[in-house]
Amino acid sequence: MSGNKILTVKLIALCAAMFGFGFALVPLYDVFCQITGIGGRTADGPQQVTENVDVNRTVRVEFVGALASGAPWEFRPNVSHMEVHPGQLYETQYFARNLTGSTLIGHATPSVSPGSAAKYFKKVQCFCFTSQEFAPHEGRDMPVLFMVDPDLPAHIDTVTLGYTFFALDQRS
Repeated sequence: MSGNKILTVKLIALCAAMFGFGFALVPLYDVFCQITGIGGRTADGPQQVTENVDVNRTVRVEFVGALASGAPWEFRPNVSHMEVHPGQLYETQYFARNLTGSTLIGHATPSVSPGSAAKYFKKVQCFCFTSQEFAPHEGRDMPVLFMVDPDLPAHIDTVTLGYTFFALDQRS
């Protein structure tokens, strides 16, 4: 083989390897974030918790709601924040309304900030675990039952729970 053919084969192999690595990054990043709590990802389903209240400590939990670009919804938390004792169960609610004349299915993606606090934020019940179907112009409160784990590092005194709400499907 000539030098140009060898170089061409090497470059093609390098491109294929880079392309494959690009596909592998997404699942590797998801696993990394789940293990470390980086990126503010929380559990995808209900978590088991045992109440063990730390009455000597309070943590401010702030609630934020955002919409995916162009999403035909009204979406917001019912309260902007709560002062909570780690280890105690609390409930809050988010409100969503379908602003269209069609049935919509929506879903919320949660995140916790700072990202290192995500593994200490336990959701027992959440509207984000399943998709939500809304009739035309329907609005409703959707509950979140949560606990801040008492093992939350002492230097973290504020945690923000945010959801991005978006439309999955539209039915006429």
